[in-house]
Amino acid sequence: MFELNEDQQALVAMVRDFATEALAPNAAKWDETKHFPVDVLAQAGALGMGGIYAREQFGGSGLTRSDSVLIFEELAKADPTIAAYISIHNMVVWMIDSFGNDEQRAQWVPQLASMEALGSYCLTEPGAGSDAAALSTRAVRDGEDYVLNGVKQFISGAGSSSYYVIMARTADTGSRGITAIVVPADTPGLSFGANEKKMGWNSQPTRQVILENVRVPVANCLGEEGSGFGIAMKGLNGGRINMGACSLGGGQAALDKSVAYLKERQAFGGPLINQQSLLFKIADMETELVTARTLLWRAADALDRGAPDAVKLCAMAKQVATDAGFNVANSAIQLHGGYGYLSEYGLEKIARDLRVHQILEGSNEIMRLVVGRIVAGA
Repeated sequence: MFELNEDQQALVAMVRDFATEALAPNAAKWDETKHFPVDVLAQAGALGMGGIYAREQFGGSGLTRSDSVLIFEELAKADPTIAAYISIHNMVVWMIDSFGNDEQRAQWVPQLASMEALGSYCLTEPGAGSDAAALSTRAVRDGEDYVLNGVKQFISGAGSSSYYVIMARTADTGSRGITAIVVPADTPGLSFGANEKKMGWNSQPTRQVILENVRVPVANCLGEEGSGFGIAMKGLNGGRINMGACSLGGGQAALDKSVAYLKERQAFGGPLINQQSLLFKIADMETELVTARTLLWRAADALDRGAPDAVKLCAMAKQVATDAGFNVANSAIQLHGGYGYLSEYGLEKIARDLRVHQILEGSNEIMRLVVGRIVAGA
């Protein structure tokens, strides 16, 4: 479980080469200019990263969740923002592949898996964040169509994606009245808010998705009507461990930069790495990352096996890994002194990008609630 087999080693090497060549040299510029590199995403798709755990029959890579966390950690070492978007896109592909019928899979999965078309996951609303079951976007049946009205908030890829998986209320029965519906970008009545000004994640757009009398066929429903909330939550289990992996990738990059800097920086009669207190800090950072990675891999394995404690482990791993990644990035800034605050060293970008991971895919407070309720049998 804690050693990579030959196929996984080759997978990591392939992703590392792509990330080093296509992401790392451009990450700072994309962040500064708020550029969403759809051409580079297509390159990732050509390498199989657009449908990581979608079935091969429809163009996916057919890999495991254990493979996916390796991929996302490696991508995030180069750019946490783009790594995180690829995770969200994969959530959309997995939902269609897992809950769609063969006709839906054949229609949408191949173009999404290649990342020639991009996808967005639309659950959160202005008045329904952590309390996702309280969403108010509605889909009213009209013959063989649904008519959708509502607003989705904080949607990654909005305005650039080709397909939007919308969680909409089809009945006033709480979480059991929510349905997952695929809405193509060119559907009349679908529009987008302004690109949000954010602390980090600048190289992927974040906008409102606005639905005004949007009409789509009932055939665009994923799974049974009313099953959408369960689909959304199952999607989030994988999204949580992927986001944890993105945090570990950013944290590992920050730690690697810190070790190199302390070896090079001369003060107090020698390289700073000789200072025991700083060496202790490096040890603490490494320990925090390895501890989180161990839990993350365990959670991924549980999800692959369909283990009964998978939901709990995914929530725990998300909380621990996103906290660890940000803590290490923040410590790396401190170890660099004033230089850590400068953009040219890349640490402030890592910290800005990783901070939101403690909020999205269910805030870390919600992760504690999930774990606590499971432990208490509530």
